[in-house]
Parts: sequence; C-alpha cells; structure tokens
Amino acid sequence: MKTAVIVFPGSNCDRDMQVALRRASGIEPVMLWHKDTAVPAGIDLIALPGGFSFGDYLRCGAIASRSPIMRAVADFAGKGGFVLGVCNGFQVLLETGLLPGVLMRNATLKFHCRTVPLTVEETQSGYTHGYDKGERIALPVAHHDGCYIAEDDVLDRLEGENRVAFRYAEALNGSQRDIAGILSGNRRVLGMMPHPERAEDPALGNTDGARLFSGLVAQAVSA
Repeated sequence: MKTAVIVFPGSNCDRDMQVALRRASGIEPVMLWHKDTAVPAGIDLIALPGGFSFGDYLRCGAIASRSPIMRAVADFAGKGGFVLGVCNGFQVLLETGLLPGVLMRNATLKFHCRTVPLTVEETQSGYTHGYDKGERIALPVAHHDGCYIAEDDVLDRLEGENRVAFRYAEALNGSQRDIAGILSGNRRVLGMMPHPERAEDPALGNTDGARLFSGLVAQAVSA
C-alpha cells in the first residue's frame, strides 16, 4: 500500500502518521506540502494529520481546506481513494465537505489530552474490519474543538447507513450521540478525533490503533 501524508503549516502529528504508515505498509509515505497541486500516481491512501493547521485561525481546518492540495485530495476521494483525517485532519475534511457536520468547542471548554475508551460501531470498512463490532478499545485524544455536531437528519442518516465508525464509550466533549469517527457513503473516507497513530506500537503502551492501519494494508493487498 502506497500512502501520502499532507503537511500543513502548524501540523504537529504528520511525523507520527508517517511512522505509523511506514510501519504498517513497509513503504515510506510521500509527504505532500499544502501548496502541492497533485497527488502522485499509485497512491492508495492519503492521511490528513492532527495539529493546528494555520494556527486554527477563522475555524479549525478552515484555511487548510482551501489549500491547493485539497482540490487534489477531493478529486482523489471522488475517484474512490482512501482518505483518513485524524483530529485536525477530521476538521479539514468537514470544512472541505468530504464529510458532513462540524466540530465545535468541547462542552467543557477545556483541552482534552488523555487516553479514552471507544466502542467500534462498524466493521465493514477497510479502516475497521480489523476490529470486532462492539469491541471496546482505547485511543488517545488531544483536542479543544472535538464536539461533533450535525442536524438530526444527518445523524439519523449516518446511523441508518452504518457510517458511525467509533463512539466514545463515556461522555467526553459533548459530541452528539458520542460520535468519535464517521465514514463517507462509500466507506473510503474516515474522519476521527482520537489518534490511532499514537497507539500503534508496544513502546507507546497501547496497540489498539495498529489494527486500523494493518486492516487497510490487508485490504489493499487483497484488492
């Protein structure tokens, strides 16, 4: 599986994502700068990492979503490519319109930085088929604007189409229906607040995130 990581000014999890993807695939990811205008041929997955792109000015992810590379990412997703947005990357995907809804300030008005329990809600995507449905896992979070909000009809559609990938197993930030991650209609785009790349190596004390990356590799190999 060939991968790429988008780097925005203010990204601070791009190298963590690079390491996780390299470890899972055995191939060095391509690092794409926000001013690049094309995705190299042969890429299977594009990852948008966490951080504070453009200092989170205007709204989190708003400026990054207008970067030249995002037009290429949207085209890549439209052709069925896998796109993973984590934390700030999730915010960018929402601002770009690749996923529905918005991420607002945490209900506590505090920055949350700790490992939290999640439940796996869906196992039919490349991202989640390495887990068991209903399984409880733990992943780190690090966000101030992680409260997922959407209209009731959007939430109903996400749940009705089995597009909620992960939920918080305990109340955390006011996220509607405890949603921690959602999928696009074709299940090729995933946006999630928790950081799987920070839980993919025994040295980190947790490997629950590793199965997300290994599952993607397994699907790419079998495709």
